[in-house]
Amino acid sequence: MLLVILWSGNNFSVRRIVFRRGGVAVRDLGAFRFNNVLSSFRLRNVAQSSEVTLVLFAGINFQGSFRVFRGSQSVANLSNFNFNNVTSSFILVGRNLTNNEITRIQSTSTPPRDILIIRQ
Repeated sequence: MLLVILWSGNNFSVRRIVFRRGGVAVRDLGAFRFNNVLSSFRLRNVAQSSEVTLVLFAGINFQGSFRVFRGSQSVANLSNFNFNNVTSSFILVGRNLTNNEITRIQSTSTPPRDILIIRQ
């Protein structure tokens, strides 16, 4: 099982959204009124801590600049990655995506197979 908790404030504060499942792709965080407000997150693969990838995209439909986080981790301030209040879409999978796979996702706007896709 994968777990990602997204917060609108630094240091895991203010409003949060929790996703618990095997994998999820959110095409537009506006569906949750969370577009361009992500500031911190906690990322976990409960079974295998190293086998998880979270890709944050600046644009909807997995477009624009992006940041990749591999392995279970907590990020208290996305400003440290020049990505605070930037995220408009994301992909979470229970394995390590390669850079080539991420480039293909971005060029086709198509997430990996066998994960839940949330559209607005």
